[in-house]
Amino acid sequence: MKHFEKTKHVGRRSLSRLARLTRYEFAALLCLLVLSGGIWGFIELADEVSEGETQSIDETLLLSLRNPADHTDPLGPGWVEELGRDFTALGGVGVLVLITLGALGYLLLARRYRAALFASVAVPGGVLLSTLMKLGYDRPRPDLVPHESIVYTASFPSGHAMMSAVTYLTLAALLIRVQPELRLKAYILVLAILLTLLVGMSRVYLGVHWPTDVLAGWTAGAAWAALCWLAMRWLQRRGQVETEESWVGTQ
Repeated sequence: MKHFEKTKHVGRRSLSRLARLTRYEFAALLCLLVLSGGIWGFIELADEVSEGETQSIDETLLLSLRNPADHTDPLGPGWVEELGRDFTALGGVGVLVLITLGALGYLLLARRYRAALFASVAVPGGVLLSTLMKLGYDRPRPDLVPHESIVYTASFPSGHAMMSAVTYLTLAALLIRVQPELRLKAYILVLAILLTLLVGMSRVYLGVHWPTDVLAGWTAGAAWAALCWLAMRWLQRRGQVETEESWVGTQ
């Protein structure tokens, strides 16, 4: 009887490990698809934008968010405009720095020192990439409608869209890698995607970016986050960054 119970327990552990391995491999494949799709999507968008192929649809989409009788007036009441400014602030430098520092503090308090070090390199690296891209393409801002937010830099890709994707998605990808509970993984990822989408859409609504600027920012930011997830996974397998199993052992 004892031998049977022991065999049954071993079988359950094996099935659990197999299910976890399958989930990890699926996640790795999904990240590879996001990485390759993001790079391909950004290159295609950049090419179309450079040739002026997207100008017509950009103008149509931008004007669809304005009062047809008065293009200076965004659709919706005043509180919707204010909400748009609130959402766009979530992609501002000050907010993203605070979010990043908060995540780093969480990892340090949780004794994930090497994961915190990785995050402190991954997020600024993505922000630097966004800045270099904007300097390289130097696309003018939309001039069809008044800007409802102050702008200082070029238009393509959207810095707010890309930096929010880099920050929220990258931090989510890294936190997921050290968090063992599936429901918390899902919550963190969904929240990061929602914040990224809200920031990007608010930029078009406020008239400070063409829709393709935002789409390019999303694709590039998502690709960077996927790359960071894969890099951290590789480092964890080499034992250079804490794993989610080590989290359980410290509780």
